[in-house]
Amino acid sequence: MRNPLKDNPNWLVVRDRAMVPAGVRLRRWRDWVAAHDPVYAAVRRPGRPERIAAAVALALAGAVVAFLLLFDWNLLRGPIGRWASARYDREIELNGDLDVALLSWTPSARVRGLRIGGPDWAREQDTLTVEDLRASVRLRALLGGHVELPLVVVSRPRAVLIATGDGRRSWRLNPDQPDTGEGLRLPPINRLLITDGRLSLDERRRKIRLEATVDAREGSDGAAGFHLDGRGTINGTPLTVLVRGGPFINIRRDRPYRFHGEIAGAGARLIADGSITRPFDFGQFTAALRLRGRDLADLYLLTGVTTPNTPPYRLAGKLTRDDARFTFADFSGRVGSSDLSGDVVVDKAGGRRRVDADLRSRRLDLDDLMAVLGAEPRVTSDGDTVVSSGAPGRLLPDAPLNVERLRVMDGALRYRAAQVKRNGLDVRRVEIDADLKRGVLNLDPVAFTFDRGELRGTARINATRDRPYSAIDFRLRGYPLESIIPARGGVPTVSGRALGRARLEGPGASVHDFAAASKGTVSLVVPQGRMRAAFAELMGINLTAGLFKLLDDDDSTAEIRCAVADFTVSGGTATARTFVIDTTPVVARGSGTIDLGAETMNLRIDGETKEPRLVRLWAPILARGPLTSPKVDVDRGAVAAQLGVGGLLGALVNPFAALAAFVDPGLAEDANCGALISSAR
Repeated sequence: MRNPLKDNPNWLVVRDRAMVPAGVRLRRWRDWVAAHDPVYAAVRRPGRPERIAAAVALALAGAVVAFLLLFDWNLLRGPIGRWASARYDREIELNGDLDVALLSWTPSARVRGLRIGGPDWAREQDTLTVEDLRASVRLRALLGGHVELPLVVVSRPRAVLIATGDGRRSWRLNPDQPDTGEGLRLPPINRLLITDGRLSLDERRRKIRLEATVDAREGSDGAAGFHLDGRGTINGTPLTVLVRGGPFINIRRDRPYRFHGEIAGAGARLIADGSITRPFDFGQFTAALRLRGRDLADLYLLTGVTTPNTPPYRLAGKLTRDDARFTFADFSGRVGSSDLSGDVVVDKAGGRRRVDADLRSRRLDLDDLMAVLGAEPRVTSDGDTVVSSGAPGRLLPDAPLNVERLRVMDGALRYRAAQVKRNGLDVRRVEIDADLKRGVLNLDPVAFTFDRGELRGTARINATRDRPYSAIDFRLRGYPLESIIPARGGVPTVSGRALGRARLEGPGASVHDFAAASKGTVSLVVPQGRMRAAFAELMGINLTAGLFKLLDDDDSTAEIRCAVADFTVSGGTATARTFVIDTTPVVARGSGTIDLGAETMNLRIDGETKEPRLVRLWAPILARGPLTSPKVDVDRGAVAAQLGVGGLLGALVNPFAALAAFVDPGLAEDANCGALISSAR
């Protein structure tokens, strides 16, 4: 057969210029070694010294082999235990036989009676005891710098895990090392067998007590695989934990290991179906997670992540762990009567847990948001669907803020509700951004967009104190009066746009407590508008003009030149500094207080007519009672006095003179609206 390389000019050049000279140099180096190297010469033609050295080496190797075969490894139990005890500052003992087999491609060791005691603050409980532990290692992988365990067999292990409120954990052998949040990493285990395992958990910060059985079996029946079954309590309520996985046989590092887990407790249930990306690296896994419960805030007891109070919820998404970073991505579901979707990332930064959430609702039920603020939800169930309302039992929610939970983590929240279900305030969209850092929560902005107008502001809650201290600054722009005061007979009672501002600060663990102890200012301004003329007349208690217009179904309107209500707040009591409603026929001035703690009002309105009126009661209007349902009446004492004067004039002069007590010449002047509005803003 013809060799094509011989006809290739490039090959001939490489052969003649590179390969031939290299072969010549290699032969020269070989001849030099054979002539001058003593080691080469001794191997080729060993003399007496070389033969003695070889015999000694073989004898030493034989002695080592005999030593390994005959050595009583139990002699090392004490030294190993003392070294480990000193290294990890706890009692560590090997109380049973220690067998080691090194002369194999898979060297193995067997330990009986292993005991690892607790740290000095928990010495009454051993952290781990194992009746029998066997393990083997693959020698070729070990020589290459990798640890692979073909077999691990654990018989009757007993683990007691204790976590204190100040963050100490009994199972941490190096407590001085910073907790990075990385998951447990074990070398690859091809076969793992666990028989009759027991695990006890005492987590004191979240009041978790758990007793669990642990087994890992081979086989093809339903009992094969990894089983963890636990029961206990969490904050005094029942807790159950279940974990299932396949048998630990022929496990490969590049093949995910699937598992199923369920946790039920504290009014919540979590179900995860996923896989550990690289078996025995518990810092890496993905799972489809479903969770449901009565209040998202209860998840803190299970996860350690602070979440707000909510109505009942059910959510589902993809949970991914990358060491200390957990991502709950593309989740969706319902909270109360509202849909909720988004992404949540839990990580560690600077040794502190951090939570970043981007949440969205296509359609929000405003009552559900009230539950977040502390209102008590009313819950009903329709089959598998939970419907709730966060309508509060009182005007201002009084559920306390858990300041301790705000201190243990940092984070940021972005929430957007594209639409809002029909509500009495006519809110159409909601926008909330929040930032939490070392116990201080800043909300900027908190915005409610109405059909017309907007309420937007900021809030700051300092939870570093035992009693939180808060400050708010909210502005109302262009809110229609028609949304506050209902129409009568299809005709608006009032119309116009309201402007307002509330600047308050004070201590309090709830919205109600904050308002009851707050100080600052609250103002509401209507620069201009319209009011039904009948009601404008009745503000001045002009009986003839007002009642006749109502009886005649008079829909005529009077101009609202301006309306200003400006209150100063101290100790939770708002006192009217300016209270003026100026209309074309009547100017009304008010005084009094609103008690934010008791949620009651005590206001007095005195109306003065700008035009002569024949029958007018010279009596103020009184608004008293609960803010949710105040009672409006006239000062009957003033009416009685006016009637008495009329009766006296009728008796002393003549019956027609009695009318003089009810005649108003209409001398009131327009209010200085510009000055009033400027002072209120």
